[in-house]
Amino acid sequence: LDDPMKVTLKTIAQEAGLSITTVSRALAGYDDVNEETRRRVIDIAKRLGYQPNLAARHLRSKQTHTVGMVIPLTSYFSDPFFMELLSGVGRQAAEYGYDLLLSAQQPGEEELNAYRRMVASSRIDGVIVARVWKDDPRIAFLKEVGHPFVAFGRSNAGDYPYIDVDGLSGMRQLVRHLVERGHRRIALILSPANLVFTAVRYEGYAQSLAEAGIPVRQDYLVEADLSQEGGCAAAHRLLALPDPPTAVVACNDTMAIGAMEAARERGLTVGRDIAIAGFDDIPLAAHTDPPLTTVRQPIYDIGRQALDMLIRVIRHEPLAEPHALISPQLIVRASTGGYLP
Repeated sequence: LDDPMKVTLKTIAQEAGLSITTVSRALAGYDDVNEETRRRVIDIAKRLGYQPNLAARHLRSKQTHTVGMVIPLTSYFSDPFFMELLSGVGRQAAEYGYDLLLSAQQPGEEELNAYRRMVASSRIDGVIVARVWKDDPRIAFLKEVGHPFVAFGRSNAGDYPYIDVDGLSGMRQLVRHLVERGHRRIALILSPANLVFTAVRYEGYAQSLAEAGIPVRQDYLVEADLSQEGGCAAAHRLLALPDPPTAVVACNDTMAIGAMEAARERGLTVGRDIAIAGFDDIPLAAHTDPPLTTVRQPIYDIGRQALDMLIRVIRHEPLAEPHALISPQLIVRASTGGYLP
C-alpha cells in the first residue's frame, strides 16, 4: 500500500480518474496530453501537495530538467532586452517544470568556457544561445558535442535550430518612415560588428537609403556597445559634425535612449529639432520623453517560443519550423514626429 502521508502518481491518478502513465506525461508537459487534462492534473497535484522524486526521475531519464543560458557580464547584463528575453524563457521553462540555470561571464573565451562547464558537468539538458556572433564558437561547440540547443539568431556555423527576427525588413521600414518624413541626413548607430544582426540591420538601412537615392555617408556610421552610455557618446560624435544628421537610428532601443540624452544635452528637442529611433521596443520605449519610435520584436514571446523549441529538441521531437523567422513591426511614436525639410 502507498504510504498514506506520501502523495504518489498513483494517488493523483486515482483522484483524477486517469492512468498513472497519463498523469506522469501530463506533469512532464508532453504534448500528447491535452491542455485541459494537463491543467486538471497539475491542480490536483498542487492541492494534494505532490512532491516528485526528482533524483529518481533524473537517474531513470538521465535528464536534469534544467536548461541553461549564459549572459555576457557587461552592460548587457542590465540590458532590458536580456531581462525581457529571460522573463519569457523562465516563464515557459516553469510551464514545463524545468529550472533555468543562469551564468554571467565576460564575453569571449570565459563565456565559451561556461558552456563547456555546463555540458561537461551534465547540469543541463539543453541551452539557449542569445545574441549570436558571426562565426559563433558557442554554436560550433554545441554542434560538435551534440548537445541540445536553440539559438536566438542566425550565424555562419551551418544548420541548427533557431528563431530570429527579420532585422533587414525592420530597418527598411524604419528608414523608409524617416525618408517619408523628409529626412535625407540619416545617421546610424551600429551595434558591435561581431554580432550577426549588426550587418543585417546595416543592410536594411543601406537598401532604404539607396531606394531613396541617398548615398551612405561613412561619417554618419558610428559603432557603440549597445549601452545607453555608448549611444549617448555616439550621438554626441554625430551631432558635433559640421553637417549633423537630422535623424539618428540606433540598432537597439537602449542606445537610442542614450542618443536622446545627447540631443537634450545639446539643447535639441527630440521629435522637433531631430528625429531619433531605435530597434526592439523594450518596455521603456513607450515611456521615454518623448516616446520612442522603434521596431518591435516580441522579445518575451521569442523567449517562450525558443524554450518550446528547445524542449522538443531535448525530447527528440520534430520541429514544425526549425528556422523560425519573425516579421517585426514598425511602431511610430513622437520621437520622430516632426517634419524636417
